[in-house]
Amino acid sequence: MTTRRRRSAERVTLSDVARNAGCSLMSASRALSQPELVSDALRERVEQAVKALGYVPHPAARSLASSRSNLVAVIIPSLSNAVFVDTVEAIQRVLMPAGYEMMIGVSHYRPEEDERLLRAYLAHQPAGLLLTGFERSEAARAVLASYTAPRVTLMELSDQADSYCVGFSQLQAGAAMTRTLLERGYRHVAFAAAQLDPRTLQRAEGYRQAMRQAGRYEPTLELLTPQLSSIGLGAELLDRLLAQHPQIDAVFFNNDDLALGALFRAHQLGLEVPGRLAIAGFNDLPAAAWMHPALSTVRTRRGEIGELAAQMLLSLMRGQQPAERCIDVGFEVVMRDSA
Repeated sequence: MTTRRRRSAERVTLSDVARNAGCSLMSASRALSQPELVSDALRERVEQAVKALGYVPHPAARSLASSRSNLVAVIIPSLSNAVFVDTVEAIQRVLMPAGYEMMIGVSHYRPEEDERLLRAYLAHQPAGLLLTGFERSEAARAVLASYTAPRVTLMELSDQADSYCVGFSQLQAGAAMTRTLLERGYRHVAFAAAQLDPRTLQRAEGYRQAMRQAGRYEPTLELLTPQLSSIGLGAELLDRLLAQHPQIDAVFFNNDDLALGALFRAHQLGLEVPGRLAIAGFNDLPAAAWMHPALSTVRTRRGEIGELAAQMLLSLMRGQQPAERCIDVGFEVVMRDSA
């Protein structure tokens, strides 16, 4: 009983883990911090010892001992739908087996929150950084200027020589869906968007370019609002478009949440989709294919973006140069029954 009480009151050390696993202290440390460098058998013995003893590593001590951090900071704008959930899960599947832990920050599309997260997370001196998009405030760029560890940008592309990124052209994706609607015979195609983050604005520009090329662009057919995106807002935006522009025969929404809300509202109003009005979205969320009618949308490879970005960052943190600095995963226009 005395021994048990003493053990519960003491902190289990890495030396205890090494002794239990039958290996040296250095081998136990490497198995936890760089598991890819040890044999499967050793890694399993150390993991079993960690579980048996209830060992919890001290992050600061481990960082000082190894002169490296096992933390990776990930800053995303939202976790309110599957778009970034899929990306984060893919990142974790790559980083966790390699011995890295994630610090996840959500900026809620606010530049000031993005800056605050950068200041807070970089104070921990993470081994790597994964950011969403390139657009930052002046203050945030100043914070990043002092950060020397590797970083990779998600969701967007860049031709800058010092950038590492994995994403696709938001502008081209917006243009591709617009062109597809025009090719299907729709002539008064509106564009509706919320939140107005940089990627949304790039999709809007793609819409404009495609409409201008077809000689069909009308500025009044754009409905942009900084409100947070939601299914309910999609219904409201459709009401406004129909009231102001009854001639529209198609609406391209900047994401599936808005498009799904518009589908619900069209059903309530007794509007035939796509007979009277075509509706399209963006992202291809899981619900899109199961709506009635099924939603036409742009499929984005969110999980692939997370996986490839994490692999790229992992190479950089190991001092290796990735085969490509910027990976374009592309997108797919998926036409279903709603258009």
